[in-house]
Amino acid sequence: MSCESGMVSARERFGRADMLFADPVPPHPMLDGLIEIGRGEYSIVLAKCDGERVLKVVSSPADHFYYTADDRPTGLHFPIVFADHGVIGRASTGNLLHLIEMERLYPIRPETPAACAAAALTDAYWASCRQWANLGADMGRMAFFSLLQSPPPDISGSLLDALLALAAFVEAYQVLPDILSEGNLLVRADGTLVFSDPVFLG
Repeated sequence: MSCESGMVSARERFGRADMLFADPVPPHPMLDGLIEIGRGEYSIVLAKCDGERVLKVVSSPADHFYYTADDRPTGLHFPIVFADHGVIGRASTGNLLHLIEMERLYPIRPETPAACAAAALTDAYWASCRQWANLGADMGRMAFFSLLQSPPPDISGSLLDALLALAAFVEAYQVLPDILSEGNLLVRADGTLVFSDPVFLG
């Protein structure tokens, strides 16, 4: 099994890969004329003209915590956030829409070191989820902490440190981890793996 096929199959098994935020881009002067380059389950991403930053419309409180909290995880494997431009509307779900300015990240290229690391993480996490499936809503959190107890052999150094920091955030904010859904693991232009959007509310 290749690095890429392992990652994709885990996402498909989890059943979240095709869930996308359905609302239109909200009207806002900072968004006028920008091109939409991606959607997540709770977000819309639009490219800024400089090619280095994006504006991300987020509807999930978990995302807003992750990008703006004073004690949010930071470092090599976490996204660089430049500004929180505040509330710009309300989603059809009733949640507030926040506008976040952050670094531009890219899809993981097949057969790269980042793809292999991501595949190892997603496959191990999925296997752990299956072990804890009887816990219902708590499955993901318990599976993530189990993953930390026995991480894949290739996950070490700064990436393992990032997983520990993410686990601390998950515990502090009582959010649920998601490192399986499409776009939740991305890379910088230099190939560094980034936990771009790894949490959600149950």
